[in-house]
Amino acid sequence: MATKAREASRILAATSTRQRDRALLAMAHALTHNAESILAANEQDMVAARAKNTAAGLLDRLALDPQRLKSMSEAIRSLSLLPDPIGEVVAGHRMYNGIQITQIRVPLGVVAMIYEARPNVTADAAALCIKTGNAVVLRGGSMAVNSNLALTRVLAAAAVASGMPDGCIASVESTDHAAVDELMTLHGLIDVLIPRGGAGLIKSVVENAKVPVIETGVGNCHVYVHTTADSEMARRIVINAKVQRPGVCNAAETLLIDDAIHERVLPMILKALEDEGVTIYGDDKTRALGAIMRIQPATDQDWATEYLDLKMACKVVRDLDDAIRHINTYGTGHSEAIVTGDYDAARRFTSEIDAAAVYVNASTRFTDGGEFGLGAEIGISTQKLHARGPMGLHALTSTKFVGMGSGQVRE
Repeated sequence: MATKAREASRILAATSTRQRDRALLAMAHALTHNAESILAANEQDMVAARAKNTAAGLLDRLALDPQRLKSMSEAIRSLSLLPDPIGEVVAGHRMYNGIQITQIRVPLGVVAMIYEARPNVTADAAALCIKTGNAVVLRGGSMAVNSNLALTRVLAAAAVASGMPDGCIASVESTDHAAVDELMTLHGLIDVLIPRGGAGLIKSVVENAKVPVIETGVGNCHVYVHTTADSEMARRIVINAKVQRPGVCNAAETLLIDDAIHERVLPMILKALEDEGVTIYGDDKTRALGAIMRIQPATDQDWATEYLDLKMACKVVRDLDDAIRHINTYGTGHSEAIVTGDYDAARRFTSEIDAAAVYVNASTRFTDGGEFGLGAEIGISTQKLHARGPMGLHALTSTKFVGMGSGQVRE
């Protein structure tokens, strides 16, 4: 499969923008045209997941319905309208001897992805790779195996029918972990490997891969309510960041609030969270509000936990310095937010917090390629080399230098 993808990548690199965009439109159409078979495959996965008492957050990530399928199709269609990064001139200059040096964007080659129960990743990855002239080898988690294989069949058939090379989109059918182990060792065939899932998966790939890895984000995200925050704004942001879709990586997992306002503002926020079914794990000052509601005692592990569920840790901090220190200690470099009416506090927070996305008076839920205007995303990188944050088209390119001379030789 990887060998075929390598051969396909060389053909893809020579395709035109028009050819690749035509393939994307065919893929978008194929998703909705084949909705019945895709949703039937997804229902097989849902039945099996429910039988295993899978958590509600994970079931939400696994589930497809006509509207989500339509959204996936529209995301692919929107990619066809975005500028093509391939061939874009990044920089250029004329050397002392007259050679014209130009740095241009080129495809990475063969992109492999290992991911968990997110069928939409199959569509996003396939579309982003075709748009950028890359071949892609996908290995989804066993929980979504039927959904992923159905999506791959539909997307690959549409791409090939529209002129893309055979093997440009493929999924590993085996759910055996040995398949993952082999994929991670294909140096010379795989140009980059992108893991997307929980902390265990990402750690395993980073530690064992023999090919370059772009580390995508575990999301232990925070919302910090500063002393000067508008209390109603803080309530709305915290509720949205935690509750709107708790099973995704940009959902908030910890609430921090300044000591100076916690007795006045925190009960309102906690009551709103409780009304939404959120279990709170609080420090001593948060639990002192226990006459208002039931609050579980927080452990050190809670500060570092990505719940992906209707659970949230809560800590009362002394001030901005304490909040920044806590986030940089326990955060995963994904998305962090401050609610404040103080410009200097906002400036310090955005400057000193070490994360791929930092928000002032807005929910962490906006960290998303589509929301950022990048089209679909292949993941959210929490590392600092090559790409950081939502990875759209440019993150799936490399560059090459082209030198145009007229017979120059080096002395």
